[in-house]
Amino acid sequence: MKAMILAAGRGERLRPLTDTVPKPLVPVLGKPLIVYHIEKLVALGITDIVINHAWLGHKLVEALGDGSALGADLRYSAEEHALETGGGIKRALPLLCDGKNDDPFLVINGDVFIDALPPLTVLENDTLAHLWLVPNPEQHPQGDFALNGNRISEQGDAKCTFSGIGIYRPSLFKGTPDGAFALGPLLRSHMAQGQISGAIFEGLWCDVGTLPRLQALELTLQNSK
Repeated sequence: MKAMILAAGRGERLRPLTDTVPKPLVPVLGKPLIVYHIEKLVALGITDIVINHAWLGHKLVEALGDGSALGADLRYSAEEHALETGGGIKRALPLLCDGKNDDPFLVINGDVFIDALPPLTVLENDTLAHLWLVPNPEQHPQGDFALNGNRISEQGDAKCTFSGIGIYRPSLFKGTPDGAFALGPLLRSHMAQGQISGAIFEGLWCDVGTLPRLQALELTLQNSK
């Protein structure tokens, strides 16, 4: 399986740190956030990794290179302007698949921290994506989606938050526009057809979107040593 790390966001709420580095290079206890992801992927045997970038993207390439120092084979999908999640993944599809099959690939948001990757799942034949959900954090109490059995739905009282970790088939993006588009509406349209599965992510998860959250994460990690 190949993987993609989403790294094209501006990171406005992490300024001034993100005035000089792209958000995935912001350090957590001295190590860039994106390096944690790469190390975990490599440890799982996933070495073919695509990284998209826009804001200060050249610094990601300069810092990570071809990935050989981390045991990875990194390739980059450059975006002149951030294409949102859906558009960014579609732009990178030629690097993630050969166009001849529908083999799924893993995608992780570059601005979240996890202590371990979830156990990867094999998609059923009628499933276009598998999403991991987390309990709603303080900044997002309303949640995103409900989990009914192993299927994800927009409807339900006990909604959880999308973790930013998912497995997708290339065919999910068939018929989508070129250029920027959001992933959420695309997923919702297929949820209505029962084509999106899911599970709860049980590990440590943090959306490192603000300076206070970054500081709280570092304190949590320090206290867990």
